[in-house]
Amino acid sequence: MGPIELVRAYDARGTKKTSPTFLVDRLWPRGIAKADLDCDAWIREVAPSTQLRTWFGHQADRFPEFRTRYLQELDTNRAAAQPIVEAARNGTVVLLYSAKDLEHNQAVVLREWISNQF
Repeated sequence: MGPIELVRAYDARGTKKTSPTFLVDRLWPRGIAKADLDCDAWIREVAPSTQLRTWFGHQADRFPEFRTRYLQELDTNRAAAQPIVEAARNGTVVLLYSAKDLEHNQAVVLREWISNQF
């Protein structure tokens, strides 16, 4: 398994990808045209449910509970993450996300979950 890199979608726009790249947000990043974001797939089904995302609200103090709930969602919806897991078997993978907080977001949890699949 290769490394799983996390990149904010706003930092990736206009750049050419060098590894398989997946947008892992439920909603398309605000203010970014689809033509400006070079990614292999937008896998919104792997993102936290709307209910969980709304509850979390990017509040860092809720992150431990968010992480627990999101890991449960991922465990019950493994098929959605399969394209990312398969790509990670072959090398580096990039997960794009739009959250401002670099430490408390779904991509951090998703990277952990994917790493534990090997």
